[in-house]
Amino acid sequence: MNEISIILIEDHDLTRMGLRAALQSHSALKVIGEAANATQGLKLLETAKPDVAVVDIGLPDMDGIELTRKFKRYQAETGQSNTKILILTMDHTEDAVLAAFAAGADSYYMKETSISKLTEAIQATHGGNSWIDPAIANVVLRKMRQGIPGEIQGSDKPKTVKIEALASEYEQVLETYPLTQRELEILELIVGGCSNGQIAEKLYITVGTVKTHVRNILNKLCADDRTQAAVRALRSGLVA
Repeated sequence: MNEISIILIEDHDLTRMGLRAALQSHSALKVIGEAANATQGLKLLETAKPDVAVVDIGLPDMDGIELTRKFKRYQAETGQSNTKILILTMDHTEDAVLAAFAAGADSYYMKETSISKLTEAIQATHGGNSWIDPAIANVVLRKMRQGIPGEIQGSDKPKTVKIEALASEYEQVLETYPLTQRELEILELIVGGCSNGQIAEKLYITVGTVKTHVRNILNKLCADDRTQAAVRALRSGLVA
């Protein structure tokens, strides 16, 4: 099994040193670089090309959310999309969580969580999954309003929406199999934390029909589960 290469972008020296020591003790992980501010971090991201970057939000020269936004823009321009961003923070406010995912963060990890969970989060993030700290999962799932630009009232034509700000392979799937209006309605309720039974009751359809739509939504978003689908919907701006 190949080692997962990691860089740490954290301004507190003791925290950074502790993270490095803990991660280096894991045989599957290798810390290949460190940065104490966002400016150094961006340069390191571009040159080292790690598998995963652990980024603190509270950096002195530029916050980790803006750093993530700039780096994701760089990735889009250069086609270098292998590096994943894992946000590391003490901030679990709704604004911070949603801003991080909107900027393109792949995962969100709270500092007070155990180091064993951090290694789990890094491995999941490297594998292409969005790892959400349980402390902020409810923040993500609580968001349930959506805005669909250009919606035509009374149109018989099924509404389809292309999701932006997703990896190119997801966009290719959605271009071929876009979400329908009904799937968008169900996705909004998923983000709101509704069960299949609750969705069926709200939309006056059977649970079996809901399950079919949920399965289609997961396939189109290339998501492993409902939580991951919710995160991708929020990051893309599909559900706001």
